[in-house]
Amino acid sequence: MTEDVKTSISIAVAHELAAQHGTPLYVYDPVGMRSRAQELMGLQVPYGLTVRYAVKANPHPKIVKMFSEEGLSFDASSSYEAVQLLEQGIRGERISLSSQQPAHKLPELLQAGVKFVATSQHQLELFAAAENRQDTVGLRVNPGIGSGFNNRNTTGGVGASFGLWHQYLPQALQFAREQGIKIDRLHVHVGTGGDPGKWGDILDAGLHIAEQMPDVTSLDIGGGFKIAYMDGEVEADMPLVSELFGQKLAEFAEKTGRQLLLEIEPGRWLVAHGSVLITEVVDIVDTGTDGYAFLRTNTGMNDFLRAAMYGAQHRIEVLNDINEQTDYAVVGHNCETSDILTPAPHDPEGIGPRKLNRTNIGDLLAIYDTGAYCASMSTKGYNAYPTAQEVFI
Repeated sequence: MTEDVKTSISIAVAHELAAQHGTPLYVYDPVGMRSRAQELMGLQVPYGLTVRYAVKANPHPKIVKMFSEEGLSFDASSSYEAVQLLEQGIRGERISLSSQQPAHKLPELLQAGVKFVATSQHQLELFAAAENRQDTVGLRVNPGIGSGFNNRNTTGGVGASFGLWHQYLPQALQFAREQGIKIDRLHVHVGTGGDPGKWGDILDAGLHIAEQMPDVTSLDIGGGFKIAYMDGEVEADMPLVSELFGQKLAEFAEKTGRQLLLEIEPGRWLVAHGSVLITEVVDIVDTGTDGYAFLRTNTGMNDFLRAAMYGAQHRIEVLNDINEQTDYAVVGHNCETSDILTPAPHDPEGIGPRKLNRTNIGDLLAIYDTGAYCASMSTKGYNAYPTAQEVFI
């Protein structure tokens, strides 16, 4: 992306929405999401590109409907997500299911046309024995490398349980042959939010695995394309990434004679910038001259877990007109020491105060870029706090 991706909300609009709906409140602006979907659908890759929205990022029905209208397919990370997509009218052939847990209702999902991706030898065996199975199947392989913005976002390598370990691939291929099954789709995803410059190495790892799988006709590289949450971060430039992918796929075709369809599964890249979480400062406390000044909010890990779980950094703005700034640590309302909304950079257990407008109890805060893995990934119901509402503007 070349345009400025920084989002903002005006003080007046935030107060109007808070008065109408209460806080905490997720506010979604679908215009940017739709624009990003259109950008991805316009990318050119030599032998075809399938763009799948990773539903786990944000399964809101309005977002699913919008992306369906734009022609995107879908990635389900559980059979329950796949069922929800079918119930929302998404055709089975537009859904790819790749799940850590063996699928419930597998025969029904296969009958509906859902494209199944086994993530272990056991899942491959369950597929082979299932009613309504096709003669082709996908397989997720751990290629032995990982890439993420920290270990908690790395889904490849020896520390990750995702996919079949690459050294066991010969046994899986032998089993598939014995069952009369062709493994025609390869899935390789190694992590989220890592260095954008690593995508060439990641695709090389996937193509190395594909070279050992003669029936593979498509390579799914997953998602994890980096988002610029904070000033100074470098966001994945999808046209440049796709150009690199195209070069690698063309080289593979020249070497092997095989032209592979490319699949990608962006979630965060599509929706992260499309939401702001509005919350209220309900208390201000401090721990003395050598400690911190804390802004207590009426949200936290029950609505917004990323900061506590990953040490994720999000821009935060105090929505008032005060020009004076001071250092504040922002925390959630849950009875957990880890419910910190401003963790220290690169240290999930540390506290990272931010320079913010001098704040009074009752002021509103805006937490930006909360469209992905926020409303969908939280400790809903913890401490019996109500869940943040979601509205579209």
